[in-house]
Formats: sequence, structure tokens, C-alpha cells
Amino acid sequence: MMSSLDPDIAARLKRDAAGLVAAIIQQHDTSEVLMLGWMDDEALSRTLSSGRVTFFSRSRQSYWRKGDTSGHIQQVRSVSIDCDGDALLIKVDQVGAACHTGARTCFEAGGDLGALDAVTAPAP
Repeated sequence: MMSSLDPDIAARLKRDAAGLVAAIIQQHDTSEVLMLGWMDDEALSRTLSSGRVTFFSRSRQSYWRKGDTSGHIQQVRSVSIDCDGDALLIKVDQVGAACHTGARTCFEAGGDLGALDAVTAPAP
């Protein structure tokens, strides 16, 4: 499929072997990290042109726009690229749950791994 992504933006992206870039989704006004999704050039182009987040599903090998079936849309406020070009930060206004489990965030649904204890332990 030919993408309509601006060639200047496409040139800045470093894609993985499958042609995808990680997209971190963050609530624009609270900085709450909501989820991580994957985008190819076409998904990014659709996101930039529509103002709604579109991902590429690795399991289904197809595009999906967040909220089309659940109603839990992500209205784009800004899109930034990291210094290496291999990740995007998309700030959104999230309507409803971001996670497919119904949790506000995918990280809330996944749970705490308890790694904080190791980080905060006093040095020997």
C-alpha cells in the first residue's frame, strides 16, 4: 500500500523490521501514559490527517482506529518524534478507557511488577 505520509516526516522515521514505529499515547493535560501501539507510515498519515489515532495491528495485520467500536476515542492534540526517530509521542484527549480491558490505562491493567523496591533500596 502506498502511504500518503509527508516524505519529510517519513524520512525521519526509523522503523523496525516489520516497518513499524512505537507510538506512546499520553493524556495531554495530565501526562498520564495510556498505552503503547504500533504505527506504519500509513497509520501515522491517517492519524495526522484525521485527528484521531490509527494504529497498525500486528496480530490482525490491519489498521484500526481507536474508539471506532468502543467509543473510547483518542482525539490528537500533538504528535512528536523522539531524537532517534524510532518512537512517537502522541498526546491525546482520551474519551473513556484507553485499554481494551476497560481500564483507564493499559499499564493500570497490566499491574505493578514491584521493581521499585530494588531501585529504592539503600546502597551497600
